[in-house]
Order: sequence, then C-alpha cells, then structure tokens
Amino acid sequence: MAKSRPAAEDLSIDQLEAILAQKRLEARGARLRQFRRSGRAMRLRRELDPVTGLQGYRAENEAEVDDGQPAAPLQEGASKLLLGVEVAAVVGLLFVLFSGVGALRSLNQEVSAARLPASPTALIRAVVLPSGHTPPTSPGGSRPNESEIPEHLRPLVQSMPAPEIPTPSVAQAQRIYIPTIWDSPAPVVQGDGWEQLKKGVAQHVGSANPGEAGNVVLSAHNDIFGELFRELDRLKPGDEVILSTGVQDFVYKVTGLQIVGPTEVGVMDPTARPTITLISCYPYLVDTQRIVVTAELVES
Repeated sequence: MAKSRPAAEDLSIDQLEAILAQKRLEARGARLRQFRRSGRAMRLRRELDPVTGLQGYRAENEAEVDDGQPAAPLQEGASKLLLGVEVAAVVGLLFVLFSGVGALRSLNQEVSAARLPASPTALIRAVVLPSGHTPPTSPGGSRPNESEIPEHLRPLVQSMPAPEIPTPSVAQAQRIYIPTIWDSPAPVVQGDGWEQLKKGVAQHVGSANPGEAGNVVLSAHNDIFGELFRELDRLKPGDEVILSTGVQDFVYKVTGLQIVGPTEVGVMDPTARPTITLISCYPYLVDTQRIVVTAELVES
C-alpha cells in the first residue's frame, strides 16, 4: 500500500519552506534547460544548495565544464558568423596589400619610362638677335635697344623670365681666338644678356658646345665693352676661329658672312654639322643691323 503524503497542515513551517524552495529550484532548472536548448542561457550544473541542503541547478561558464552536450544552435551560428567576418577581413587586407604592390610597380615602371636619355637643352627661341644696343654716341648713351622688338611682341618679351644659366662644365666653351683680327683669345661666358655681354663673348643658352653637331651661337659688341667683334667684317672664307673648352681646342673655318635685320633669328637655328655663328651689331656706331659670320668645324 502506497504511503500517503502528509497534509499541508501537518507539516511544520520549516518543512513547508523546504518543499517550496525545492519546487522553485526545480522550476528554475527546467526554465534554464529550456533556455539553454534555445541558445539563450549557459549550461547548468547540479549542485547541493548550501542553505537548504537540497539538490539544484547553477549556471556555469561553458569553457569550464563540458558535459558532452552539443552547443546551442544560436551560439554555433554566432561563432561561424564571427569566423566568417575574420576571414573576410583577412582577405580584404591581402587584397589591399596586393593592390598597393601593383600600384607601386606600375608607378615605378612609369618613372623608369620617363627617365629616357636626356636630350640637349632646347634652343631658347629669340625674338631678336643678341647684342642689340643703341650707339654710344646716341642721347643717353648705349643701352639695350628695345625698339628692335616688334611692337606686338614686346609684352611677350617683357613677361619672359631670364634664361637659366647652365651649370659650368668642361664641355662648355671658355675661350675664343680669331687670329685674323685678334692678338690673344677672349673669354666666353654663358648667356647673352646685357650683363653677360659686358664680360666677353657671350654664348646663347641652349646652343651647342664646341665640337658637337649643332650651332654654337656667340655674340659680342662692336663699339662698347671692348669692341670685341668690331672687325668681323674683315673675315673671309677659310679664316680660322679657334674655340676652346677646358681640355680641348676646336678649329673652325669661316664659310660665309651676311648682313641681316635684327629679327632674322633663323641664323641661330641648330645645324646638322658642327658650326659656329658669330653675331654683332652693324654698322659701327650705327647698330641698326647685324653682321653674321658662320664657320664649320675642320675635320681632324
């Protein structure tokens, strides 16, 4: 015969509290197990309640105790999602790195392509021939003759920066000697502006160096600052012009002489053969035109 359950009124208060606590623990354990199956709670561990002395359930860290039960679906899904995010981040980082390497390689190729062998400095196109000035006998004396510049080109000439003087090198002309009209060599300076023409025979920036294929364009005054080119009109075909660098002399022979207007700048154009072009104002103390002497390198 089954043992009858005592009536509630026969139980003491302590017994009733113990039964109530037991029911609460069992209910809480059921709820936690349900939550765990749905992924909303951690695993439970059965242990003795130190207050009531009854068995109950306690939530625990999954990393501490593994009861062999599979992880909740929601937790497993979250772990997979996080793993996918990490993999995507690594793939993105690798893509950025490889793209950067490709861009750097492309940039280096472009820079290498741009570093082609340097060509000689282009001849700076002049508007009028160098050495132009007013005669020393004119009112106000000698000064640059701006009236030679065509009026419609004067704003352009005034806005042009002064040409950059090249860095000195042993390939540049340093002295010129014309035995027919001089007793000793004259210095050659780079640039043919007003200030350079005070110092000697001036080489036009961008024209060829001595001995090179091209046109070495040199100018000097005829009636001021030493009158270096006063007697160019005495030169005849076959006369020598010796142009020296720091290490070598180059001998040219005169091939022609002409009188041109100040704007006949074509005489300064590059040439296929090694050539010298000597330019000065003309006539003496009038200076309205230019005398131009050309000479070609003597084959050695």
